[in-house]
Amino acid sequence: MNKKLIIINGTMGIGKTTTCRELNNKLNNSVWLDGDWCWMMNPFIVNEENKTMVQKNITYLLRNFLVNSSIEFVIFDWVIHMEDIFDLILKPLRDLNFEVFKITLICTEDALKKRILKDVELNQRDEGSLNISLERLELYKNMDTIKIDTTDITILETVDRIIELVR
Repeated sequence: MNKKLIIINGTMGIGKTTTCRELNNKLNNSVWLDGDWCWMMNPFIVNEENKTMVQKNITYLLRNFLVNSSIEFVIFDWVIHMEDIFDLILKPLRDLNFEVFKITLICTEDALKKRILKDVELNQRDEGSLNISLERLELYKNMDTIKIDTTDITILETVDRIIELVR
């Protein structure tokens, strides 16, 4: 079985979690790790110690998923806004045999605003995340990843495009 690590990145509110949930449902022999789960701390403190811990936890879990004989597809999503973050995650796994697909979800500013404001209405985000997300949107366009513009397509269409890429 040829292992495939599917990394879905994009700015906050772009649809990574919903896309990965559906992707995991559609792909047999798959597992999904949301990088945000590794940051669920109260209080949420971003410092070097915590960043290192989260990165180590992510690579530990990914390694275990990649060596598990019953898993073919490892799905990982996170707000990866710099190429260096890919390196931090992938470098400790380089001794394993797997194919990696780095996929960035992008959309227009207007579409992103609508999505985040909907999340704000549902108390899933605060309004402060809108500005941060809009500021970072541009960073994703220049990354060395496969881009999927989700502006005018559904989550299921996005998932189908990802499946076409990885099969």
